[in-house]
Amino acid sequence: MAAKLIHFYFDYISPFAYFAWRKLPILAKKYKYQIVNHPVVFGKLLDNWGQLGPAEISPKRYWLYQYCLRYAHINGFNYNPPKKHPFNPLAALRLSLKKVSGLNQNKVIETIFEAGWTQGQDIGDLETLIFLLKQKSIEIKNIRTKISDPIIKELLINETHSAIKLGVFGVPTIIINKNLFWGNDQMEHIELLLKGKDPLDLKKLNVHINKPRGIDRKLFGKKNFHQK
Repeated sequence: MAAKLIHFYFDYISPFAYFAWRKLPILAKKYKYQIVNHPVVFGKLLDNWGQLGPAEISPKRYWLYQYCLRYAHINGFNYNPPKKHPFNPLAALRLSLKKVSGLNQNKVIETIFEAGWTQGQDIGDLETLIFLLKQKSIEIKNIRTKISDPIIKELLINETHSAIKLGVFGVPTIIINKNLFWGNDQMEHIELLLKGKDPLDLKKLNVHINKPRGIDRKLFGKKNFHQK
C-alpha cells in the first residue's frame, strides 16, 4: 500500500503558514496520514511567478493584520507577530530541514512558529533561535556550523526549486496525491479529500480552465482605462 502523505510547504515569514500548521497535524492524525515538511523560501516563489507578497501591497498589508487578529480570536490563541517583519527566514528554514533537525523536525517547526507568531520573538535572528530550541530541550549539534554549511544551503535551494516545479506559488501549500491546496483556509477542502469525499469534478474544471480569454490585462493599458 502506498504511503499516505501530506506534503506541507511553508515559510515562517507567513502567518497563514502558522495557521495551517496549527490544524494540519490534527487532520493528519485523524486520517492516519504522515506529514512531510518542506521548508521553502517564499520570496523565491514570488520572484519565480512574478508576484508581490501580501505585505508588499499597502492596503493588503493592513487587511492581513486585521484578518490575523480576527482569526486568532475566533480560533482561541494569542496572536503576537515577530519582533521584526519582514525578517530573514533563512536560518530558521535551514534549521527546519530534516537533514539538520532530524527526528526533532516537527518539534523544531512547532517551536519556531509559536515563538514567532504568538510570542513576538525575533525568529530571523540565529541566536534567538538557538535560545528558543534550548528552552524546549531540543539539541542540534554544531548548529551554527550546519546553518552555514554550503550543503545545507543547497538543500533549501533544492526544496524551493522542487516546489516551483510542482506548481507551488505561495505558502502555505499542501499537496496530497497531486492535489494542491493553497492557504490556511483550505482545511475543510483537505478533509473532504482525506475522507474520500472530494467533490471536485475534473471535467468541469477542464471546461473552466480552457475557456477562451476575452481580454489581456497587459494589453489593457492606461490609454484604454477610460474607454468602454
